[in-house]
Amino acid sequence: MVLEVVMEALPAFGEAWALILQPVVLGYLVLGVLMGLCIGVFPGLGGIAGLSLLLPFMFGMDPILGLALMIGMVAVVPTSDTFASVLMGIPGSSASQATVLDGFPMAQKGKAARALSAAFASSLFGGLVGASFLTVFILVARPIVLEFRTPELLMITIFGLSMVGILAGRVAIKGIVAAGLGMLIGTIGEGASSGDLRMSSYDFPYLVDGLKLVIVGLGVFAIPEIIALLRNDRAISQEPQIGGGWIEGVKDWFANIWLSMRCSIIGVIVGVIPGLGGSVVDWIAYGHTVQSSKDKSNFGTGDVRGVIGPESSNNAKEGGGLVPTLLFGIPGSGSMAIFIGAIALLGSGQIEVGPAMLKNNLDITYAIVWLLALANVVGTLLCIAASGGIAKLTTIRFVLLAPFLFMIISFAAFQSGQNLMDLVALFAIGFLGVLMRRFDWSRPAFLIGFVLSNPAETYANQAIQIAQSRFRKGFGDGMDYIFSPIVLVLLAITLVSVVLGLRQAKHILAEGDSKSGSKRAPMVFLLALTAFIGYALFDAGSIPDYSRDRVFPMLVASVSLLGCVVMIVRMILAPETDTIFADSERSAEVEQARYSLWSTLAWFAALLVATALFGFIIALGLFLFSFMRIRANLSPLFAAIYTLAGIAFICTMAWALNRDFPPGLLQAYSNLPWPFT
Repeated sequence: MVLEVVMEALPAFGEAWALILQPVVLGYLVLGVLMGLCIGVFPGLGGIAGLSLLLPFMFGMDPILGLALMIGMVAVVPTSDTFASVLMGIPGSSASQATVLDGFPMAQKGKAARALSAAFASSLFGGLVGASFLTVFILVARPIVLEFRTPELLMITIFGLSMVGILAGRVAIKGIVAAGLGMLIGTIGEGASSGDLRMSSYDFPYLVDGLKLVIVGLGVFAIPEIIALLRNDRAISQEPQIGGGWIEGVKDWFANIWLSMRCSIIGVIVGVIPGLGGSVVDWIAYGHTVQSSKDKSNFGTGDVRGVIGPESSNNAKEGGGLVPTLLFGIPGSGSMAIFIGAIALLGSGQIEVGPAMLKNNLDITYAIVWLLALANVVGTLLCIAASGGIAKLTTIRFVLLAPFLFMIISFAAFQSGQNLMDLVALFAIGFLGVLMRRFDWSRPAFLIGFVLSNPAETYANQAIQIAQSRFRKGFGDGMDYIFSPIVLVLLAITLVSVVLGLRQAKHILAEGDSKSGSKRAPMVFLLALTAFIGYALFDAGSIPDYSRDRVFPMLVASVSLLGCVVMIVRMILAPETDTIFADSERSAEVEQARYSLWSTLAWFAALLVATALFGFIIALGLFLFSFMRIRANLSPLFAAIYTLAGIAFICTMAWALNRDFPPGLLQAYSNLPWPFT
């Protein structure tokens, strides 16, 4: 049977290679790779923005050329986004958030090039593993994926949440509450079942649609790192040299090749499950990396294994994500959703993803697979070649980079709404991230909770509805539905993950080696979180009893509130030296910082206020010039040149992506031309 399937596919193999090896196709692939590298370097843009940029050019394009261009971009973004994660401590995209935990500390120690090259080698390996698995999955994956019903998808989601146990830090209950807080923020807006509002109002429409992942991800990770580096007023790297070149990182990867293999397989498996993909795969891989390591003391402070694991998985998941995309027309991620839309525009519309593609266009299907592999090779070689030069960015005074980075982050944040509230949300989540970083609350746990809140609620509601129907038919039918063999296996894996994670929590530093401080500040922060969670519980309880939209937030809020009460009691009884009172403001590095936390935050708050008054572009010009003159001590001429360069860059980006900038009060009274309105 297997031999028959392979023999039937052999002609398509040859036709696929004939398509790929055309010089013009390879040229379009390289062009896509170069565009993907450029997109990935800028924090927060990622594959969705890149593919959106390509959409207008897909109309009527030769199918194989359009596919080469798109696959080149899709394959390389998870590689090139490593630059921002390692060099700046800012996740280049949702798929590179876990890389920040150890990659950025390596850059601070002068090992930026080593971290980058280890990441690129891992990305190449993961991409090739993903393409190899995709080759086989095209033939055999359909029955496997079809076995995943709602209970199995729910268990996969719960397994993702179990990683919180590993990422929680020395006080495990902090991680549980942080994840609960993220899930509650993820439920803001209209409920999926009945459309009831949670913590929002039609009188304030911005929150009705909920908060976007790009805003929460950049806010909770990027803003705190920018603020922390700005306070010290020095380069990202504390060492005068960037460390060894790419060869040391490649050796690191080879020494951990079995870890890379395991995490690549994790990436493929998670990528196959629609909707989980890029936002959580790196956290699952990072959790496995920590779990499977004998010496866990260096994780979070610059352990190269913390780079190799996530980077192997996030490239491999692209191959896995193409399985449901190509086989069933089900997008495995946001970028795959755009990919499906773009395929429909190619040529005369003769390509249709799903079973019809495997039947009528098997050669193009395999061309996509092997273009993915080639794009990973080309992109990785280019990144490794450039890593030494780009790593030198870490030796530049961060005060010269920070405004530019914040400008790009702000642009990424208002991609969806293009209004002032996007910036308000970015600043609010950023402020929360700053405080979580200060008091040693796990930001990864928070982000995992946010990412998985929607699938967890959706799968839970669907599973309950279907299970109720099955139980009406018979008790056996209901039990068979809930406890399928796949569910039982996933349940066992999840329980093992939780037990191991809680046992290892004392070895993990959620936010670095924070010293214990006074009781007051950590207690005030905990009480503020408790008040928010209490309000979320009250708000969910006010939803009518017949609505399913109240069940999930009430459950999450109840568990989180219980965790908060336990911590409050512990804080009352414990001495100030207890780890629950961790406060990074007490560390020697922060105490020696040149600027205070509040004066640094005031700069970004001023940009927000100026945007509300004058619109983003005018406010950005005032912000850049003032910052360069006062904080960076540049001359008026250089400050003006920097400001003009920044404005020109952001306007070019907005023009290319057909975006407007958030207006202010000034635009309501004046008819200004673009980009001022």
